[in-house]
Amino acid sequence: MTASSTELAQPGSDTAQPTARGWLVLLVAGIFEIGYAVSVGGSKGFTNLNWSLSAGVFFFLTVFTLTVALKYLDVGIGYAVWTGIGASGAAVASAVIFDQPLTTARVLWLAVIIAGVVWIKLASSPKHAEQA
Repeated sequence: MTASSTELAQPGSDTAQPTARGWLVLLVAGIFEIGYAVSVGGSKGFTNLNWSLSAGVFFFLTVFTLTVALKYLDVGIGYAVWTGIGASGAAVASAVIFDQPLTTARVLWLAVIIAGVVWIKLASSPKHAEQA
C-alpha cells in the first residue's frame, strides 16, 4: 500500500519529514541534471572524453536521485520541478561556462519557468492540499 503525497505531507505525522527529504533530494537531482546537460553540451557529440565521462556520471546521479525523490513525491510534480531546475540551471551555467548568450527574452522565460516551479511547490504544500 502506498500513500499519496497529501498523506505523506500531513503536519505532525511521522511521514512529514520524508516529504521534506524528498524535496531536498529532488533539488540535488536538479543540480545533477544541470551537470548532465552542461556535460553533454561540452562533450561535443560525445567526442570529448572528459566531458563524455562527466555526462555519464551526472546522468547516473541525476536519475538515481530523481528515483529516490519520487519515492516521497508525486511523479508529475517531481518530474516537472526536476526539469524546470535542469532547464533553467543549464541555461545559466552554459552562459557562464560556454559564453552562450543570455538575452533578455531568455532571462524572462527562465523566470517564468522558475516561477512555475515555485508555484508547483507551493501548490503541493500540505496546507494547500488541505484546502483543496
